[in-house]
Amino acid sequence: MRKLFLAILLLGAYFVTKAQQDAQYTQFMFNKLTLNPAYAGSAGFPCISCLHRSQWVGFDGAPLSQSVNFHMPFLSNRVGFGVSLNHDRIGPTDSWRGSLVYAYRMQLNKKNNISFGFNGTMRSYTVAYDEITAIHSGDREVPMMSETKYLPNVGVGLYYESTNYYIGVSVPSILQGNLEFEDDGNSDLSTEAMHAYLMAGVVIPFSKTVKLKPAILIKYVTDAPFDMDINASFIFFDRFWTGLSYRMGGVNNSFGESLSLIMMYEFKKAFKIGLAYDFSLSNIRREHSGTYEVTLGYCFKPNDEGLTNPRFF
Repeated sequence: MRKLFLAILLLGAYFVTKAQQDAQYTQFMFNKLTLNPAYAGSAGFPCISCLHRSQWVGFDGAPLSQSVNFHMPFLSNRVGFGVSLNHDRIGPTDSWRGSLVYAYRMQLNKKNNISFGFNGTMRSYTVAYDEITAIHSGDREVPMMSETKYLPNVGVGLYYESTNYYIGVSVPSILQGNLEFEDDGNSDLSTEAMHAYLMAGVVIPFSKTVKLKPAILIKYVTDAPFDMDINASFIFFDRFWTGLSYRMGGVNNSFGESLSLIMMYEFKKAFKIGLAYDFSLSNIRREHSGTYEVTLGYCFKPNDEGLTNPRFF
């Protein structure tokens, strides 16, 4: 098949070599289940969250991502169950990913526990060929309609949580599925890349009303540049979060990929709303109006749980 997808190549979505494929979320600290199945049930009660990300607003064919997650303890606090649905669109490519998540938690002592998680995933991957302008019109090798592939996968994760900090490692998709629609025996042209994540965070009390919460997310993909998100947020009165995030990456002559402003507020009835805006640091900033994310979350806590036991992870 001829390499016609110039726009996709520029955006990094159609791969001849392996690179970052999974969506990147600035508010990763509020979207852990997507990245680590071992997080399921860790809150101790049912929680649901939704995230929308519009990247490079104004850039034709720019990435667009949505995520919906639900998780809860199942039968006991030792077992967590979750469901995750993720959607990513880049140019003429469209991907949906649905996952069932299972986690088993072991209580090490009153303050620390560790959980192991597994997920089974089904992904649909679609290329809308009818939206692409071919370099040479009338080429019979170019399909005229959309084509879709379905790719199963599995993932694993480990999540350790204490009162004031957490650390987790995960590989949400282990199998490297073939993304080629016409399998000619050379599946290395376009395959799913395995992504590994390391996440960590800590809460540092400054006073009764102010806390500092640094967090990091390290992403590893074979043959792709090293990538890391670093966040530092202040928490006021256990309700209002505000902070900055820095994402490594970009091109060689830039100072990184982006600098982001994050704000989140948790209402008394356990409803959360978070906003993030990314300022690009590379030359692509001249071609778009920035990137924004919106997060909504709700946990079905007992009536007094939100006041007596605020959670930051």
